[in-house]
This record gives sequence, C-alpha cells and structure tokens, in this order.
Amino acid sequence: MLSNRAIHGEEHRQLRETARRFLASEVAPHFARWEEAGIVDRAMWTKGGEAGLLCPQVGEDYDGAGGDFSMNAVIVEEFAYSGFAGPTSDFSVHSDVCCGYLLSYGTPEQKRRWLPRMVSGEAVCAIAMTEPGTGSDLQGIRTRAVRDGDDYVVTGQKTFISNGQMCDLVIVVARTGDEPGSRGMSLILVETDREGFRRGRNLEKLGQLSADTSELFFDGVRVPATNLLGVEGGAMGALMSELPQERLIIAITSMGAAQKAFDITRDYTRERKAFGKPIADMQNTRYRLADLKTELAVGWAFVDQCLARHVEGKLGQSEASMAKLWTSEMHGRVVDQCLQLFGGYGFMREYEICRLYADARVQRIYGGTSEIMRELISRSL
Repeated sequence: MLSNRAIHGEEHRQLRETARRFLASEVAPHFARWEEAGIVDRAMWTKGGEAGLLCPQVGEDYDGAGGDFSMNAVIVEEFAYSGFAGPTSDFSVHSDVCCGYLLSYGTPEQKRRWLPRMVSGEAVCAIAMTEPGTGSDLQGIRTRAVRDGDDYVVTGQKTFISNGQMCDLVIVVARTGDEPGSRGMSLILVETDREGFRRGRNLEKLGQLSADTSELFFDGVRVPATNLLGVEGGAMGALMSELPQERLIIAITSMGAAQKAFDITRDYTRERKAFGKPIADMQNTRYRLADLKTELAVGWAFVDQCLARHVEGKLGQSEASMAKLWTSEMHGRVVDQCLQLFGGYGFMREYEICRLYADARVQRIYGGTSEIMRELISRSL
C-alpha cells in the first residue's frame, strides 16, 4: 500500500527509491549498534542531507528542494516501513515538526541562518515543549524567558525531548509574561553552544531505542531578543497552527509501521506450521489477517485524504486529531495481533515483530495522547 496510490506521482516514486537506497546503505548496516548505544551516528544526518531526505519542503532560496509536504510524507512512510523507528523519529522531528515552525514564523534572517543547515544536516533541530509534571498540559509550563535589555534569559527544564542529545538548535516553549494559562507563552530559539545550556541523560525507553530522547536544562541561558520565533505571547497560536501537521505525520508513521508488521506476519504465517500445515491455511489466521488488511486499507485512504487537504492548506485541528487517534490506535491493534500470530517467537527481540510492537506504543502518547485527541475531536461535535 505504500506505492501506486493516487496521491503520488513520478517525483514521489523517485524520492521513495532514494529513501529505500539510503535506508539499505546508511541505516541498516548500523541499526543494531545504534539500538544498543541508544543514539544514531552524527554522520547519518549529513548523509541524509546529501541524499535530499531532510526538510524537502524548504524552498530553493534556502537550498531546499522546494517540494510540498507530500514529499515529507513519502520519506516518513519509507522510514516507518523499514522498521527503523529511531532514525524515523529523529528525522521526522527535525524535518516535519521543527522545520515547519521556522518556515511559518521565522524571520528572513532566522531562515537564512538555520534552514540551509537543516537541509544539509549540518544543524539538527529539536523542539522543547514538555516539562516534568506537565505532559500534554502545555498551559502548565514553567520555563521562563525573561527580557533583560536586548536579551532573553531562559531558565527551566524540559523532558522527553527528541533529538535532545544531538541537537544544535532548540525551539523552546517558555513563558515571557505573567498572564495565566496559554497567554504569555512564546517560542525562543536557543543554540545549544550557549553558556547555561545542559543536556541531561539520554532516557531509557520501552521502544525506539536508537532515538535519543533527553532531558534539557536551561540555567540562565542568555540569547538575543532576535531569537524570538514569531511574536511575543504567540506560542499557543503557533502550536495550534503547527500541531495538525505533527499529528498527521504521526498518523503516516503509524500507517507505515503497521503495514510492515502486517506484511512480515502474512509471510511468516505461510512458513510457520502447526498440526502439519501452514497456519495461514487455518481459518482463524485467514480471518484475522483479513480484518487487519481491511483496517490498513481504511487507514491509508483516510490518511491520504488528510494529506491532500493539508497540502491544500485545509486540514483542520479536528481532522488531524482523528487521523492521529484512529491510526495510532489501529497501529497498536495490528502489531498486537501480528505478534500473537508469531507465538512465542514474537516475544523474542531477535524477531522484528517484537521490536515493532515495542516501538508502536508511544504513537498513542506523543504529539498529544489519545485522550487529548478525543477531547479535541469532541469540541467539534
């Protein structure tokens, strides 16, 4: 289901082939080592940039390919389908999330400084929203950016930050005013070589082991006022504008990974025998696979519909939330049923389905939990 869909053309096919070659030559040989280390090699970023796989939506004025977001989707699909969840998450946060904020809210100078380096992989970007104790409640953040002359002084702590160990630039959600709730929150660009910035530990996770996920500390980090991204007090508006894209890309990731789980399980059931015949010949197995194939077909159709609307600039908060909710929950059901069909071997990490199962669990959490998605959808009833 990854290729030959109506939403894709020749350029998408070529990009898909490039992504597949990159995954085979630059990711697969190193992936097991990266999983053990809990982080990828920095060289993956520059090689990804050389291959044209970073920030493809950036225009030629900033050394990008000038594609639309459907190009990002193709890259994410291929990475997710590869089963290499760590590199998928790393690239996606950089290209599909952080880059969007700079494109939408960056000044010409901010764009000139950062976008070409993000396209090349020279600079890795992270976005720091979550804090200890806040989770999905962004209105509860306590990190502050206090104006002091021509600077902001940033003080606070963030956690669960993707690319935290590798990043050169962090988009920090911080309070710049005393207004309660979402008012008084701004986006501040913080370079990680500034005094007072510290990386905490690389967090140990259930899945996506090679995706570095970190604590970050800002101990009076002084940045120029020109590092304000967008307008002061405009963070929540920017987040609400950009989060539909993030949730759509999570939905696309779930589709690619769920499709991979189904495909390897279908093949395995043709090989595994029980009671003298392949388990694929048993009615229970065939019916389970039929259900999963149907769910995948429905998911691809809805995601493609949402992607087309997003490229047209028409994807709303509710639609993106529905896409993220349904696909991530479906993803969980698919990998659970697939693992079951592997029997005891499915519980062994040497089998890919085991890793796919562990990697899938976070899809229902980050980018807004399933519970938050239901709340957002309910507001549109």
